Amino acid sequence: MLSITRLLCDTPTPGDDLRYGERRPGGHNIKSVHHRPVVVWNVTRRCNLHCAHCYSSSQDREYPDELSLDQGKALIEDLAEFGAPVLLFSGGEPVMRQDLPELIAHARKSGLRPVLSTNGTLLNKENVSRLAEAGLDRVGISLDGLQSIHDKFRGSKGAFDSALEGIRNTTEAGMKVSVRFTMTDRNVEDLPGIFDLAIKENVPRLCFYHLAYAGRGAKLLPFDLSHERRRETVEDIFRRTLDENSNGKSLEVLTVDNHADGPFMLLWSRENAPERSAGIEKLLARNGGNTAGKGIACVDNTGNVHPDQFWWSRTLGIVKERQFSEIWSDSDNEFLSSLRDRKPLLDEPCRSCKWLDVCNGNLRVRAESATGNPWAADPACYLTAEERA
Repeated sequence: MLSITRLLCDTPTPGDDLRYGERRPGGHNIKSVHHRPVVVWNVTRRCNLHCAHCYSSSQDREYPDELSLDQGKALIEDLAEFGAPVLLFSGGEPVMRQDLPELIAHARKSGLRPVLSTNGTLLNKENVSRLAEAGLDRVGISLDGLQSIHDKFRGSKGAFDSALEGIRNTTEAGMKVSVRFTMTDRNVEDLPGIFDLAIKENVPRLCFYHLAYAGRGAKLLPFDLSHERRRETVEDIFRRTLDENSNGKSLEVLTVDNHADGPFMLLWSRENAPERSAGIEKLLARNGGNTAGKGIACVDNTGNVHPDQFWWSRTLGIVKERQFSEIWSDSDNEFLSSLRDRKPLLDEPCRSCKWLDVCNGNLRVRAESATGNPWAADPACYLTAEERA
């Protein structure tokens, strides 16, 4: 995640301790950036929607062999002891798992920061109350556009209205809500409207995701943004964030899953916000770019461990057989070791790119999905040859 608000506006934001090694007010010091991974746990693969870009290819049906309540609690205890800072409950649609509040309560009691990633359609007042009582205070809700476009992406008429009700219910319950928007050439026209909606609904955080070619999302590769359109869109996000910040709005804005955004921001800032260039460069260097296999991990619904939440084609182990902490610390895992020391393995133009230390080769699952080679160039990198040289 790239915090546009923190880097471009010099405004502290939640998560700065994880991204840049900075202490949060009242928070804890961490040994180093990405010392332990943020873990995404897909608590169930079942989902009530059929989203076009779903990386888990979820359907509304039962999936066998999902982690039980006891197995889930054991995973949580191991993650807490290992020092994982955040546990993100995802799916499928995690609210469809009936014991979700008990799992969240156990994570909170164990010392983990629980976060929920949801489509929002099931966040009625009763469910929100149960989740709040369990200790949940952060929720990410996906919107892929305004009403008609969102419903089309989600494969269900009325999905937008239900998600909007979920945003309002969680906000009313005192939770910090983030709206998540995945950018393609079929919905990017609604991006300004998503900004407007966030401000109108008092949403404190907006996350703009670049498309990952995984699951059903792999079929959307032809509909991904062109490099020119991506540059224009990211610039629009920069400008709108600066405008809202200068108008006194406390809206946090992030871009996710394209680490070319960092160098592009630095280059853009030298002309448009030169007073921030030095600070941006320092924080980008401290962050180090993509951390699949180090600073981010995924445990899927059946307990398989993956390098990140999109890379289900790569399995590192299974928590039914070994603890997550043991799998993650296994120096004999050749692929995991290669991923953590990937720079010599990367193909050109990544290997000789001047921004490699602040990008780390971008999203490897996207490269492998597009080319079959995990060390190939990420096709979503939009920096020009001159900018990379």
